[in-house]
Amino acid sequence: MMDMWNVGVDIGGTTIKLAFVTDDGLFVDKWEIPTNTSENGKHIAKDISYSIHTKIKENGHSLDHVRGIGLGAPGFIEMSTGFIYQAVNIGWKDYALKEELEHETGLPVIIDNDANIAAIGEMWLGAGKGSKDLLCVTLGTGVGGGVIAGGEVVHGITGMAGEIGHITVIPEGGSPCNCGKTGCLETVSSATGIRRLALEALNSRPSLGLLQTMYEENGDISTADIFNCAKEQDALSLRIVEKATFYLGFALANISMANNPEKIVIGGGVSRAGETLLEPVKRYFKQYALPRVYEATDIVIATLGNDAGILGAAWLAKNKL
Repeated sequence: MMDMWNVGVDIGGTTIKLAFVTDDGLFVDKWEIPTNTSENGKHIAKDISYSIHTKIKENGHSLDHVRGIGLGAPGFIEMSTGFIYQAVNIGWKDYALKEELEHETGLPVIIDNDANIAAIGEMWLGAGKGSKDLLCVTLGTGVGGGVIAGGEVVHGITGMAGEIGHITVIPEGGSPCNCGKTGCLETVSSATGIRRLALEALNSRPSLGLLQTMYEENGDISTADIFNCAKEQDALSLRIVEKATFYLGFALANISMANNPEKIVIGGGVSRAGETLLEPVKRYFKQYALPRVYEATDIVIATLGNDAGILGAAWLAKNKL
């Protein structure tokens, strides 16, 4: 008897990642297709369906071998119905994605937020393996989050639990955020936010350091440049990293007073900085959390990279369909 396959789908702004995954979390096949955001994303369900059916045939199997589809999507989602209220980068507004995809594929579908499925992936097979109380943070263009308690994702009444990027960390005088508020964690601890902090500093008071030289030579800097220069003890870069990690450690300590996690898993592009990021985050976390909380919490770098989302989505299909 052949292992049933679970389909994991992770929808991003430019690409859609897909995979057939066994119940043990092994990839049978993994591929990507472009995200067609034209006409408010109305072609996406058809594209996903066509791609899945084509790959099933290529692998010499039929739909009977597939349990169903777990899917992670950006935006605000009603969990019980798979209804997308809004996904700005895709163009969806009041869109019945689950219904549409089930109609197109002939398979059952379960949908969750993209940050939540990354958290599930890390809990199942990544840095959070073996933990049932987990906080997952994704530091990329924005700051995403997923909260897992007792092995289940916490959604809250409107599905907004885990939106930690929009915790206010600068109550007055903070920078505007895409969400319409100011002073959100996302404005200071995302890749975009860290780069902005550095550019503001470079333009307002030029320094004699490594980052300044890099900026003058290339006309721009990346967040990776800032962390690399901090590793080389560049004074300005160290200041920027301290600032970004202060806000992150402060926010994580406050969240952890509510959910007391065993692990905090940090992923996304910024997490590639490794210890240069972790050391100050842990320091500020310890400063603002109670001893019984910080002593029990391990703060670690995510290990699954871009596979976290599709594996988390496949876990949903395996366990919830």
